[in-house]
Amino acid sequence: MTNHAQHTAPPTPWTDQKYLLWLASPFLPLLGFLSLLAGYVFEQPAFYWLMPVFFYAVLPLLDWLVGTDINNPPESAVAQLEANRYYRAIVYAYIPAQYATTIMAVWLATRGDISIASIIALIFSAGLINGVAINTAHELGHKRADLEKWLAKIALAPVAYGHFFVEHNRGHHKNVATPRDPASSRMGETFYAFLPRTMIGSLRSAWALEGERLARQGKSVWSLENENLRAWSLTVLLFGALTLWLGTGALAFLAIQAFFGAALLEVVNYLEHYGLLRQWDKRTQRYERCAPSHSWNSNNIVTNLLLYQLQRHSDHHANPTRRFQSLRHFDESPQLPSGYASMLILAYIPPLWFRVMNPRVARHYNGDVTKAHLYGPKREQLIKKWQTATPSCPETEAPATRPQEEQHSPNVPSASRHGCSNCGYVYDELKGNPSEGFVPGTPWKAIPSDWSCPECAVRDKADFVPLTSTAKPV
Repeated sequence: MTNHAQHTAPPTPWTDQKYLLWLASPFLPLLGFLSLLAGYVFEQPAFYWLMPVFFYAVLPLLDWLVGTDINNPPESAVAQLEANRYYRAIVYAYIPAQYATTIMAVWLATRGDISIASIIALIFSAGLINGVAINTAHELGHKRADLEKWLAKIALAPVAYGHFFVEHNRGHHKNVATPRDPASSRMGETFYAFLPRTMIGSLRSAWALEGERLARQGKSVWSLENENLRAWSLTVLLFGALTLWLGTGALAFLAIQAFFGAALLEVVNYLEHYGLLRQWDKRTQRYERCAPSHSWNSNNIVTNLLLYQLQRHSDHHANPTRRFQSLRHFDESPQLPSGYASMLILAYIPPLWFRVMNPRVARHYNGDVTKAHLYGPKREQLIKKWQTATPSCPETEAPATRPQEEQHSPNVPSASRHGCSNCGYVYDELKGNPSEGFVPGTPWKAIPSDWSCPECAVRDKADFVPLTSTAKPV
């Protein structure tokens, strides 16, 4: 199923029952700002703790009280939904309130007449808002418009995680639920073991991805066209300006809240693919295509309203360019017992996390945990405890997709245009793709075999389909 096919269906009258409730997302940073303002105006530092209490106590409770929603918009209404700019404005609106909260928190923390407890509360408040802002950048960074890509980098600046723009889109989405992905956690791996591995691995991946792209253009990785450097430069500008204004204490505060915000992103990464593994296909020499079974999902309404339906994670990985209001629930997706707001608290407490999630991973693989993504140091221990089925023979298993060499018939005539079978991106030999290092006139056969779609990253060169002069991918 492709985005192209989804978006060309005739429109159907349909009403989004959560139309106004989506405003909960930009309300979150606004709440953060108002809580800090109230603490200052009324000289009541207790207000500074409002955001941490809301995030870690009220939000999980609301998830439990309000419940879930498995309804999907009809495919015929998707075009109408994605064309409605109201939904885009909701995402954009997060950023001004995010910056207002960040600046307010830094100013309060550096005034000199504030307690250590209040500074800690301010770190939590700014870090939470900027950590959630990475999800705003996530929603924006997957889109094709230059404005949205730049807004993604702006949202990432206060949390100093600009390389997420590169690694997530072109690394994580390509390698998710495989050992190649630093952002996919293993069964038996604690969050505290995962955190340094994913932070360091994601940084290395982002740098390598840009190095490869720029090398195809004949440019140094230190070129100003390096997307990592461009994104990080916004952090330098923001942190530098606030440090010049408020002193070196501001820089220390910003660095600590940025680490906390980044760790918030990574605990969400930790739970999204915990223990899930795409199987290796020896015939194609590739991992099976990412399926709904490779992401943990949740339909808890409140957290989905705040996080642009990030919890409908399977559809996001299947169709990365699809906007949040159109994401769908899949019955075959493994489900978390609660929303992200509750599950991340469990992730901080490894014994509780393992007690809740390890049985679910084992059930997901019908007792054959040799097919799960196991943490190396605990592999034998996990198999001994959770293996209840006869281990399957890898040589007899193959994904449902056709082998790579059979993706397209050898009788198909040579074409100058090839389209991504997922997002509709078209590589035209006449135009090339200079940003990817392919000058106009670069023939399709000269494109590296491991090259992935620059728009969605979930289809490789072997998955592209040859097009006639007027045809579009299907």
